Amino acid sequence: STKDMATWTTIIENSRDIMNIERKTFTTGKPEQSQLAELNSSFNINDALESTRKRMGQFFKGNQILGRKGTIGCVSLEITQRCNLDCSLCYLSESSALVTDMPIEELYRRLDEIINFYGPGTNVQISGGDPTLRDRGELLAIVRYARKIGLHPALFTNGKKCSRELLEELSEAGLSDVAFHVDLTQNLKGYETEADLNKLRSELIERARGLPLLVIFNTTVHESNFKEIPAVVEFFIKNSDVVGMASFQLQADTGRGILHQRPELISLETVQKKVSQGAGNLLPWDTILIGHPKCHTYVPTLAVNGKAFGIIDDSPIFSDFLRDFSHVTHDRREGPTKIAWTYLKKCIQHPQWILRALTYFLPRIWKIRKDIIAGKGRTNKISFFIQNFMDKDNLDSERIDACSFMVMTKEGPVSMCKHNANRDDYILQPIQSADGEKTFYPLPSLKEPEVITLET
Repeated sequence: STKDMATWTTIIENSRDIMNIERKTFTTGKPEQSQLAELNSSFNINDALESTRKRMGQFFKGNQILGRKGTIGCVSLEITQRCNLDCSLCYLSESSALVTDMPIEELYRRLDEIINFYGPGTNVQISGGDPTLRDRGELLAIVRYARKIGLHPALFTNGKKCSRELLEELSEAGLSDVAFHVDLTQNLKGYETEADLNKLRSELIERARGLPLLVIFNTTVHESNFKEIPAVVEFFIKNSDVVGMASFQLQADTGRGILHQRPELISLETVQKKVSQGAGNLLPWDTILIGHPKCHTYVPTLAVNGKAFGIIDDSPIFSDFLRDFSHVTHDRREGPTKIAWTYLKKCIQHPQWILRALTYFLPRIWKIRKDIIAGKGRTNKISFFIQNFMDKDNLDSERIDACSFMVMTKEGPVSMCKHNANRDDYILQPIQSADGEKTFYPLPSLKEPEVITLET
């Protein structure tokens, strides 16, 4: 909450000198579509980054992205609680299916709040439920508004109602990413294994092919598909000409699903091994830090000849890179060539990095030369991400404080794990209009809806 953020007092000694790099102070206007929020006349990125560094506490290390490249990993904007699937592992609550979609004006206000808290360039998950169940015109308007005020919107969907035509319209509206959730927890008829689901994944890949979108696939890891993870990874590598990221969410006891606590065989470490097995070599999971190390791990790789190689494997060098280039920003929609050119131009200001990059990458490229030759020089970039959500009855305050994944609520940003553990406390609150004349009740059937007091 805002109160919690104001009380963070941990100061990272020596960080101010390192991070005292001039960053642009972004000016935000109040777009005409937004009728509720009063945006700050200016957003100071340096102040926001320092607040993040304080929040990271002991985890603000040289290889920590948060507090350097960004103020937050991403923020979820839930535009509906409705879903057209009933997964055996689901973060929604039993009440979710009964909740009416909140007014679009409130969603605009929450997008404004994301700007106020974290600034332009923040990654925003347009999610739910399944966001494609929202009125199509409103979905497009939400994405368009998010892009207009400087956010990077991503659509998180199971894909059932996500047609090629819709993806084209969303892309035109300013969508940055599309993330498809496909796995055995969805209990789809005719699909008994993750291998069977590759047919569905292939259909979704073709729908997105050629669009300027980062294509992501989300897979929930549970006992039934744990052994299949290497084969799933192999599939994503094979299709890395379109798939840019594969994200694996570990089973957690939260929400309305019928599966609860994960078995001991599923952990960050064991899933890392399974992903590395599918990649064909040991991936460097500890090079890059985003938020709390127990929450997730991330590794960008080069896909070559059916394998994936993590060529960013030196934490000291990566830390130096963050120190010198953390002020450089880019938009993923620009494409890899333009992004590479952006950094190359900045190298002129740090000419030592030209030689340093050559001496770093050439030996690693040489090491995989046989695969490059066997693959006829065809290479793609694909990243792997593992998310370790917490059980609802086992929340760790240290991890919540250092959270990189927030949900924007009526009261402000809340850690995703905390939000999922107490979902009804947030989604069942009545919402009053800006003029105070109207009240939106998420459960309109209740004549006297209960007013929920949020936990602090």
